[in-house]
Order: sequence, then structure tokens, then C-alpha cells
Amino acid sequence: MDLGVNLGYFGMGMDADNVAVAQEADRLGYAVAWVAEAYGSDAPTVLSWVGARTERIDLGAAVMQIPARTPAMTAMTAATLDTLSGGRFRLGLGVSGPQVSEGWHGVPFAAPLGRTREYVDIVRMALRRESVAYQGRHFTLPLPDGPGKALKLTIRPPRPELPVYLAAVGPRNLELAGEIADGWLAIFFSPEHSGDLVESVAAGARRAGRGTPQNPLDGFDICPTVPVCITDDVEAAAAAVSGYAALYIGGMGSREKNFYNRLACRMGFEDAAARVQDLYLARQHRDAAAAVPFEFIDSTSLIGPRERIRERLRRYADAGVGTLSVAPFAATLDDRLHVVRTMAELMEETGLSHEASPQTSHETPHPTSIPAEPQ
Repeated sequence: MDLGVNLGYFGMGMDADNVAVAQEADRLGYAVAWVAEAYGSDAPTVLSWVGARTERIDLGAAVMQIPARTPAMTAMTAATLDTLSGGRFRLGLGVSGPQVSEGWHGVPFAAPLGRTREYVDIVRMALRRESVAYQGRHFTLPLPDGPGKALKLTIRPPRPELPVYLAAVGPRNLELAGEIADGWLAIFFSPEHSGDLVESVAAGARRAGRGTPQNPLDGFDICPTVPVCITDDVEAAAAAVSGYAALYIGGMGSREKNFYNRLACRMGFEDAAARVQDLYLARQHRDAAAAVPFEFIDSTSLIGPRERIRERLRRYADAGVGTLSVAPFAATLDDRLHVVRTMAELMEETGLSHEASPQTSHETPHPTSIPAEPQ
């Protein structure tokens, strides 16, 4: 199992700290640093900045929003970042939610699965430097009866098959990730509640004939973002994470379309999820955070003293996680760096950093292994 670090959103007052966290993760051998976007800072610009200040760590978009860019623009950006970083880029994609898609980008949210499938098709086609001609339900390139013609990417990225991850929550989207992606970016991943979710991913991979008959997820990276708060006071650690959990369970999307709320319900927290949403939508944010059950936070985070976290690490590897992406929950840079260092130490102590996950053999090439002239 590898370690990643999730730097979250930029422009929130800790930008220099985030780069310092990425640099320390790079020094410690973390596999990837992920950057998010919503309707503030964008991921590619930040990843360029982080990439220029790091040496080995992969640069992951978690995620580049599908409604925000044409698939050709995403392919251009991915190829550019991969080239500038010497083959360190990982492309995470997601449809976002209806409020952001329609309210911010002006793109209808309907048929997210079909749009994602076609989008990934076109991105991969462009990165392979094929002439992009596509006739789909949602995307048509070139446009018919006009002056456009099928074009080919002019630059040669280090890897025509750079890794594509999908952010997925619902069962059908999980199946799609297993079918067409190289990895799954998971949120609120609870090892104890992950069986059905992982099986949905495996079903998609099995349908596409991926992996091996015994393990359809061989070579597929399950990559959850896991909040980590290290303190002797477990209740205080849970409280530190509760606002983040309440934002997603209660405030992401509308009352009718909140995928994170549905996930909490599938985990058995139906009553609590409804209460958190009611409070959050009534703008009682502190009360909403207080209403998030400790059991939900504890099962989807690593919180408490060092030894408690150490004991709970192996359950992620046992659940098939290939890359555990650490989200440090701490108020100061020193404390965030402490989280990053402690997690690296615990991986060594448990031996997990030397074990290949049973469902992951994905390796991203670094500059020393990239051929001089891509084929």
C-alpha cells in the first residue's frame, strides 16, 4: 500500500503550507499529492506550482471537473502537465454535482454516466495522438456540416496511457470506474463498509475483461482520501473532522441529489444523515457538525493517538486499498507535517509500505524510466 497526501483546495489561506506539506511528502517517498477544485482555485494551475517545487512525487488532480472543460482541453492540460513534470501526472475526473455543474459551469447534469464514458473515450483518444473524430450521444467531434476537421494533439506526452482515476460514490458510477478507469478516488471510505462498494468496482472491471479471472481489480488503484488527526483525545479528533463531514453529508448538492448523504445512508446512518442535512440546509452549521455520529467519523478517518492509528492501518490494505491518501487535519503547519511524517513512520512499522496490495500493481513511471522517444 502506498501513501498519498491530499492538499485540498488552494486559496483558503494555507497555500504556502500546502506546498511545504507536498515537499515533505516528496522527501518521505509518498507516491502522489492530490489537489482539489470546486468553484475557486483550479487543480492544474496549482499542480504546476507544486510540481515545480517537488522532484519525485506524482501530481494528481482530485478532481478536474468534467463540466468545466471540453475533453480535448482536458487532454491538452493532462499532456502538458505530464510533459512538464516528467511523467508524474495522474488525471482524476468527476462530474461534480448538479449545483456546481449547472449553477457555476452552465452545463446540464443529466446523464452523468454516459457523459463520463464518452469524455474518457475522447481524452484517451487525444492522448494517444489519434485524430479525434467521435460520434457520441453527448459529444460529437468535429461538429457536422461545418468547417471543423479531426485534429491530433501536437505535443508528444511522455505516456500516451497516463493513469485516469474516477471520483465515484454511487454503485453505477463505481461500476463505470472499474470498467474504464485505472483507479477510484474514494471519499468517506470505511473498510468495514467497503465490501459492496469494492464489489461494484470489480463488477465493472469483470464486465470489461480486466485484471485476471481470479482478481478483476489486479492493476487497479483504490485510492481513498482519509482524514487523519493525531491526538490523545479521540473525541477532540472527531470534532476536528466533523465540520468537513457535515459539509458533504449536509451541504453538497441539493436535498434530492446529495451522493454523500446517500452513501452515509447506505452505511447505516440514515437518521443521522437526514438530521445533518436538515441542520446544514437551515444554515445551522455547528449543530450539523455536532450531529455527525462519532461512529461515522471513526470508521472513515484515522483519529486519536499514534498507536490507535497504527492498529487501524492494516484494515485499509485488507480492504484492497492501493494508495491511502492522507488528509492532515491540523491547525498549524508543524502539526500537518507531523501527521505526514507519522503516517510514513507507521507504514514502515507495520510493514505495509513494503506489501503490494492484492488489488494493485499500478506503478506510475518517473523520469528515469521514461523512454526518450514515446511510441
